[in-house]
Amino acid sequence: MSRIGKNPITLPEGVTFEIKDDVITVKGKLGELSQKITDDITVVVEDGIITFDRPSESKIHKAKHGLYRALINNMIEGVSKGWTKQLELVGVGYRASNQGQVLDLALGFSHNIVIEVAPEVTVETILEKGKNSIIKLTSFDKQLVGAVAAKIRSLRKPEPYKGKGVKFVGEVLRKKAGKSA
Repeated sequence: MSRIGKNPITLPEGVTFEIKDDVITVKGKLGELSQKITDDITVVVEDGIITFDRPSESKIHKAKHGLYRALINNMIEGVSKGWTKQLELVGVGYRASNQGQVLDLALGFSHNIVIEVAPEVTVETILEKGKNSIIKLTSFDKQLVGAVAAKIRSLRKPEPYKGKGVKFVGEVLRKKAGKSA
């Protein structure tokens, strides 16, 4: 049996869980998310505990069993606590600033890059003298936060020699040795 799929999910207080026509809707204090699931996976809600069952031991059913459990768990955690990703700008002159949902990035190009972030994602920039700029993205939708963070990181990926670029906070980079003359 799937190790992830067999774990039950407990609903926290203030979160409502609803199943209607193969669409699961989760509402919480931070927002509302919905996910369509296939009829193969059976979702059972009893006393605030959600369990997932699959009809057979076939490979596709095993994969969907763990997948849908993880997606629903992320939705429940998102509407109750929220998700946060932090990006760090490493390099001389690399800066970030925001005005509302508009993010202005100086990444060593001849021009600044301006990105308008989705309204569901809260953007915050942290600038401290002598330290790297940090972009903090917060939302109730884990997939959306990850997609926005990946888009920002793709604008200037960290290079392998000095590590300059946009990286996740806590990300460990494998650095290469330079020329040995």
